[in-house]
Parts: sequence; structure tokens; C-alpha cells
Amino acid sequence: MGGATSCCFCVSPKISRNPHSRLDSYHQGSDLSREDTDYYLQHISDRENADELTMEFNPSDHPRTSTIFLTKSQHGHNRRKSLMINYVRIGRLSRKYSSCSTIFLDNNTVSQPNLKYTVKCVALAIYYHIKNRHNDGGILLDIFDEKLHPLSKSGVPPDYDQQDPEKRQIYRFVRTLFSAAQLTAECAIVTLVYVERLLTYAEIDICPGNWKRIVLGAILLASKVWDDQAVWNVDYCQILKNITVEDMNELERYFLELLQFNINVPSSVYAKYYFDLRSLSESNNLSGPLELLSRDKAQKLEAMSRLCDDKYKDLRRAARKRSASVDGLCGIAWVPAILS
Repeated sequence: MGGATSCCFCVSPKISRNPHSRLDSYHQGSDLSREDTDYYLQHISDRENADELTMEFNPSDHPRTSTIFLTKSQHGHNRRKSLMINYVRIGRLSRKYSSCSTIFLDNNTVSQPNLKYTVKCVALAIYYHIKNRHNDGGILLDIFDEKLHPLSKSGVPPDYDQQDPEKRQIYRFVRTLFSAAQLTAECAIVTLVYVERLLTYAEIDICPGNWKRIVLGAILLASKVWDDQAVWNVDYCQILKNITVEDMNELERYFLELLQFNINVPSSVYAKYYFDLRSLSESNNLSGPLELLSRDKAQKLEAMSRLCDDKYKDLRRAARKRSASVDGLCGIAWVPAILS
């Protein structure tokens, strides 16, 4: 995986794992004798309940657990709400609404998210991760320290780990990588999933001194897992001129081990992150891509509607034929659905 010299499954130094990890159950009781193992064997219902209890610790694995970035963004929400009210009063906040004469379409769906809008939302989520991080900072790992592994030739300023980055700075960094590597909007959502999974599994915080390399490692994995034509590690060295392939390979190996090689993103988790990003943009007055319904667009929508209606009629005729072929064994009647 990655450049010609990369190897994802090389052994790296031991790293403390999440105490709530499922892997811990395989190490417990390893010194017991064979006749004692039956006594400590868990019932399957107990193991299922244990997985349910770990949901709050692994929000990137379960669709019913709230995302971390949305929870952190709600700090100071009342203040932002009052500011928005003031903007409405003085007329600085303008929003578009559909009416009888004008109809606006949202060019952003869960299956086809808008790239620019999604990257802005992901950058905003990373911003709140850094801004509302824990005071203790968690475990600091050298592999993500930008001072030890600089991304630019000029290095970092002396107070690099004290100054929180601005929203625009985070957005420019993510946008540059996505634009140069020609990554998709879906890859941006998976990147955020990997970032939160790393913070949960490794029990670390994303802070001013490590956010760039954490985001870079997440983008590196997301591009290889999601996109059919993945970007190689050496390609990122063309984007970030002063980083080496060996550094990229090492970053990838550590990131994978910290994720416990869990790079699977279920569709339910993906959808949760998509809608939570939309909620985040709405609460921060980040308008989505709206376009006015034109005549050509309306004709295309009408044609698609007629096509779906024809398919519906064909299915209804086939269902009637199947019901008529039954020799009175059961009475099947077609009941049209009423959508309200």
C-alpha cells in the first residue's frame, strides 16, 4: 500500500491500545489452564451486551452514537445563536427560500455530496476538535508531531503547538490535498471518520501541533480505501515538496496500527457523518450549494419522474399477472399506496 517501498503490515513499536477495544478480550485469561477456561467463558448474550456498552467509546463504528465533532461544536451554541439573531436584525444574513415563483434545488445528497461544501464542513469539524479539545491533551505521539516531522522546509514557529489554527487555514490545507490529488467528496467524509476513530482508539487529542499530520494520514488511508484509483504515497510527496516517501510510509503504518487495522466504514456510519455535517453547517450558518430550478432542469426531472412512473406501472401489471395465475388459492388484491 502506498509507494514502491511501503508496507502496511510492518511491525512498529508497541503502542497502548484503547482499554475498551475488543482485542483486549482475547488477551484476558491467557495464562489459565485448559480446564479453567470453561469457567471463564462468556455467554454470547454477555458479549453482545459488552459491544453495546462500548458504543459511546467508538462513535465511528456505530450509527447510533453521536459524532464527536457535533458534540464539541455545541459548546457555545447559545452565543452563536444570539449572534445569528443580531445578524438577522441588521440585515446581514441572507438566505434563499423556495416560493411559488422560484424553486431552489440542493445540489448535495448523501450519495453524491458536493465536494467544496463537504470539504468546508470537514474542515469546520476539525476546527471544533482542536478548539474544544481536552485540557490534558491525552497521549502525544511523536509520529504526528509537526516539529519532529515537518511538512515544509521552513519548519514550524516556536509557538506552533500553542496557537489554534483558524478555520480558513484548515480549509486551505484540506482543499489543497483534495484538489491536487483529485479526491472525491465521499473521501472527505471517510477522512473525518478515520480522524475520530483515531482519537477514540488511541486516546489522543488533535491539537495545533499534530492536526496537519493526523489529517494527512487520514486522507492517505481514505483515498486508498474509497477511491478506485488511489493516490500513491509518492504522489503526496509531489504535493508536499519537503516530505519523503519513507515518512509517508511510516505515517501510514502507525495510523493503521492505531486504528487496529479497522478501516471498514459501514454505510450507516457514513450516512450518520454526512447528516451530522449538514447539521454542523446549519448551526454555523454555512449555506449549502443551492441552484435555481431552470427550464432544462425541470424537464429532466419530469422525464425522470415519467420513467419511474412507467417502471411502477410495469411492476403493477406483473404483480396482477402473478396474482391472477394463482387458481383461487388466495385472494391477492392490488392496493395503491397513498403518499401524504
